[in-house]
Amino acid sequence: MFSCISINPAIDKRLRLSQLRVGTINRATEAAPAPGGKAAHVAMALQSLGMKPQWIGFTGGASGEELAAGLTELGIALQAIPSQAHTRINLAIVDDAGMVTEILEPGGAPSAAELGQFRRACEEAFSRGRTGATAIFSGSLPPGVPAEFYAEAIRNAHELGCRVILDTSGNALRTGLAQRPELVKPNREEAEWLTGSAIRDIPSAREALRQILSLGARSAALSLGQDGLLWCPGENQPVYHARPPVIEARSAVGSGDCTVAGFAQAMAGNLPPEQIARRAAACGAANCLVNSPGRIRLSDVLDIEKSVAVETIA
Repeated sequence: MFSCISINPAIDKRLRLSQLRVGTINRATEAAPAPGGKAAHVAMALQSLGMKPQWIGFTGGASGEELAAGLTELGIALQAIPSQAHTRINLAIVDDAGMVTEILEPGGAPSAAELGQFRRACEEAFSRGRTGATAIFSGSLPPGVPAEFYAEAIRNAHELGCRVILDTSGNALRTGLAQRPELVKPNREEAEWLTGSAIRDIPSAREALRQILSLGARSAALSLGQDGLLWCPGENQPVYHARPPVIEARSAVGSGDCTVAGFAQAMAGNLPPEQIARRAAACGAANCLVNSPGRIRLSDVLDIEKSVAVETIA
């Protein structure tokens, strides 16, 4: 069982145009809305991998109804918690050169009653899953939600026997680490903020992983874009550097979320460490081949996986 937790979900609207020109009128050639937010991307990717994830999140207003309908149409089970604040809409502007500009709304602040209902929905899901379940907390926190929210939720999930994956940033990541999630997966910028050190190459990335583990993570992965990813299964364990083949990408938006899905599926299946790294890297690369974030194809994942190079770094 996989529970994909989305406290700040969105509708992803991808606009295509020939060239983005700042300070003047731009006419899009295509506008494609889809269920969004990091947790939705994770759920869609898990479903493509043959899993049956559950999505738990706030839905508000017409955009919230559109989000819920989109997930339902995809066959993803959902626990929607109604909110007075409308579900945000994020824009990804893609030009003919492949350049992507993202504009992310902050989201609306949930009321205390809504936040309580959200917590109860998570607890019920974790309780049903018990041993063998994976709780995946993804994305930013909306305004008004304390930075300790994820830390409290992780503690609760652990008490109910769940494995936990955390993919967020800033203080929400820092406080969440203290509850020892089974995996955290920051990108380069998030890891630099957390450790206070620049990541310029593989040795500095490896050192960042070590620091993140010392802050509480049981395992940690670091996305490095075209350089693949690094993953360390735990303190005093080797670091795995997984590099997928070069791919002509349509867009990398959502690739980190698909990487999380790959880790979740592979870890739940108790695959060997090298294979876990290979699966996660292949899922992230497969996302670059599709038109909408998270909508990876299993056939692409399996093809790419054959060409992912994995090196063990002492």
